Amino acid sequence: MKAHMMAVARKLISPSLRYEIRTVSNVLRDMLGRACFWHWEVARFRLQQESPYEILYIGRKQQREMAKLLIGGKAQQQAPKPEGSAGSLPSRVVVSELPTLGALSVPHYLSAVVPLGRSLDDITARYDSELRRSIRKNRPLYEMRQTLADDEIAMADRDLLRPYASARQGIHAAQFPTEEVFRLAKGVGRLDLITLNGEVVACHLGCEITRAGKRYWSTLRFGYCEAVFSDAKKLREVNSITTYMALEWALANGFDYYDIGLCLARPDDGLLKWKRRRGGDIDSLGNHAYMFIRLPKTGVARFLWDTPLFAVEGDKLTLHLGLPEGSSDEALASRYHEMVFGGLHKIYLYGAKSSGELFFENLRQRYANLKSPPTMERVFSN
Repeated sequence: MKAHMMAVARKLISPSLRYEIRTVSNVLRDMLGRACFWHWEVARFRLQQESPYEILYIGRKQQREMAKLLIGGKAQQQAPKPEGSAGSLPSRVVVSELPTLGALSVPHYLSAVVPLGRSLDDITARYDSELRRSIRKNRPLYEMRQTLADDEIAMADRDLLRPYASARQGIHAAQFPTEEVFRLAKGVGRLDLITLNGEVVACHLGCEITRAGKRYWSTLRFGYCEAVFSDAKKLREVNSITTYMALEWALANGFDYYDIGLCLARPDDGLLKWKRRRGGDIDSLGNHAYMFIRLPKTGVARFLWDTPLFAVEGDKLTLHLGLPEGSSDEALASRYHEMVFGGLHKIYLYGAKSSGELFFENLRQRYANLKSPPTMERVFSN
């Protein structure tokens, strides 16, 4: 009876409306989780011993690691050390799970979405020449086929999806429950096995999303066998091919967009850079979990150099970059070389009036090539 009622509901409610209902449900679930104030803590920490910034975290204990990831990323860039900083009091950055006055609304994750509706050659024209050569050479060796067989779904879950997630993220890996993998593979999604010379080396788990009447083919997870993910060179090859084949399938089946999947919402995150090089534009795509970050009163430009931030204004994505005093235009260009993203509404550049004039114009020119370039605003700060 329950299955019958759900089937009737799916026929009566449009895919776009179902997407909106899921979005509202996720927002309410997140709000209810935040409302458990007895799970909250107030913690102070520095990400590096010599850091001039003290982080004041206010929120659930289990979300503190996410706050550290959004602030610290996976690698720190060294900005020029400001004069007179030795022995000075630390600047405070407030990171909270509730909005505070003047805080940026920073998403936990973003999706990388490739606009379709054009030829495969047009899409891959944005790839670098080395990637295009690799795909041309290796694509004929691989095949992709859907599976509905219980034993193959179980194998993909056990030998591909779970081991690869654990290898990438360790104890922080968010594994899909086995029953969810089966549900997706047999009903609302699709599980494909990737073979190399007839041997299964990878899998792709995806589903369709419809938003505002547009169809998205969304990658939920890739999985790889240990022989692939333990070999960095082989993983690069297979990862590129599986992503390319998912793109091919989405294009052949009339989708409007291909969602390559979630990334940590850090402009300098390596995975996001990887997906950007494959034509992915950033998109919130229903990801409505946020941290609220209030910038320090002093040293804002240096903080945003170390910690560039995405933020949301209404439903628009913005990018916040720091131009520390004393940084050359060459240093700024090097730091922000791969931070040109489709899908942005606005870019804020923080610094002194004399900081980065040439870089500002060069950045404007790089974004001018996009179909909908973002506006840019200078924010003068000490």
